[in-house]
Amino acid sequence: MASADPGSVDALIVGAGHNGLVCACYLAAAGLRVRMLEKRAIVGGAAVTEEFFPGFRNSTASYTVSLLNPKVIRDLRLAERGLVIVERPFSNFVPLADGRFLQFGGDADATKREVAKISARDAQALDAYYTRLDRLADQLKKWVLRAPPNLGGPLVVQGLRDAAAAARLLLDFGALPTDGKRDLMDVFTKSAGHWLDATFESDPLKAVLGWDSVVGNYASPYAAGSAYVLLHHCFGEVNGKAGRWGHAVGGMGRITELMADEARARGVQIDVGHGVQRVLVEHGAAVGVLTDRGEEIRARCVVSNVHPQLLYRRLIDPNALPADFREAIARYRSGSGALRINVALSALPDFACAPGTTPMPHHASGIVFAPSLAYMDRAWRDAEAQGFSAQPIVEMMIPSVVDDSLAPKGAHVASLFCQQFKPDADWDALKDRAVQAVFDVVQAHCPNFRASLLGYRALTPLDLEREFGLVGGDIFHGQLSLDQLFSLRPLLGYARYRGPLRGLYHCGSGAHPGGGVTGAPGHNAAVEIKRDLA
Repeated sequence: MASADPGSVDALIVGAGHNGLVCACYLAAAGLRVRMLEKRAIVGGAAVTEEFFPGFRNSTASYTVSLLNPKVIRDLRLAERGLVIVERPFSNFVPLADGRFLQFGGDADATKREVAKISARDAQALDAYYTRLDRLADQLKKWVLRAPPNLGGPLVVQGLRDAAAAARLLLDFGALPTDGKRDLMDVFTKSAGHWLDATFESDPLKAVLGWDSVVGNYASPYAAGSAYVLLHHCFGEVNGKAGRWGHAVGGMGRITELMADEARARGVQIDVGHGVQRVLVEHGAAVGVLTDRGEEIRARCVVSNVHPQLLYRRLIDPNALPADFREAIARYRSGSGALRINVALSALPDFACAPGTTPMPHHASGIVFAPSLAYMDRAWRDAEAQGFSAQPIVEMMIPSVVDDSLAPKGAHVASLFCQQFKPDADWDALKDRAVQAVFDVVQAHCPNFRASLLGYRALTPLDLEREFGLVGGDIFHGQLSLDQLFSLRPLLGYARYRGPLRGLYHCGSGAHPGGGVTGAPGHNAAVEIKRDLA
């Protein structure tokens, strides 16, 4: 029920990124009074569309759509409000130095024909691979909109609801055939490279599949646990079609703008340019915040949509937290190794392996510049040694091919999402060299790239932290490793979206099920908050 104090609110959400907006919409629909505070001048967090060069707009950080949960899309009426997502003609395009290329994803028969050009054996193995992958994805998708069981206490789980959730989890696991159980264990413990090398022989195919294992993951594709990161990117759909990727017309900011419209329509107050200096704690409970304007705002609960380490190491007095919690959150691992660049182009990239500067299907796909798993492994090893690789991994998207709202007529914008860049390197010193290394990779396949480059904006891991509060530049609010997933996210004992202080909740990507523009943590947190405030 609503608080009786007219000067307070029921829920005060820190950060108006997409998960915070989702959480706000569900809470407001339940009749709660909700206020949101956003430090930046616009809503959306890392899912925003901004001008980066005169006349050129693009998604600033997050840049493509698949993982946004269909229930969230329906419940927040995003399609009704005007959200349009254009599917890629096929998922990925991999240009090769020898003049060949691989078009991959989308239509299954077309994909097999393309793969057969490189390896007939691998084309025959694709169906069995996807059967295994889809079975795992279907199991894990059951838990995307469920709170995992909280672990702890003498009975392993903390309460009856946790026991019920654990029993449900075991029943789901038990329903799998034996080979499915093995696969599920493997995906959490083995590397993507191990999986792919055991299944396929051709380097380009393994590279295009292995790309998902290093997206936002500062690690080699041969690192234990990277198979889960690959699977994490297989949960999505576009326009009801599983496994597809697409572009939101207007950029990623269009999604969060529509979420904010729905939130305001439900009575949510959203204050932008309004940062939080600290969370107010009294008698072991979060009771509100002190803003960077010196204003105290009281609330029945405080809901954090920011990175867990930003919340607990910068916004809360450490003396208010249990000592073991402080130590554990300090060890929480964060750092994606991602460099994000938007470029303004006078012409479309002209690929040596697929010539032409008029729009073709490959221009509207995810273009992966990384020919093998060995190339990806070397990029990580080089980054460990010197901060970044001279041959980084790059995915290029050219959304202006399907969305003419982003660039002047005849010109284009491209998103470059790049791995591996050491999170704690000296990015003020290395930034320019790292950007040029990325441009070298693109230029090697697109000889007109530098000549058509009008301008760009680059965000290093340090820039992502400074601009968006992504500690270590981590796009997932913490690494997606076995010790930071499910009942262990963000920490053991705090999986049900509640923090160590009464009235403090997590609704961001640092909570289950983790990162990506999904809306799932925001949805799940709202379920728990409503239970407590009802």
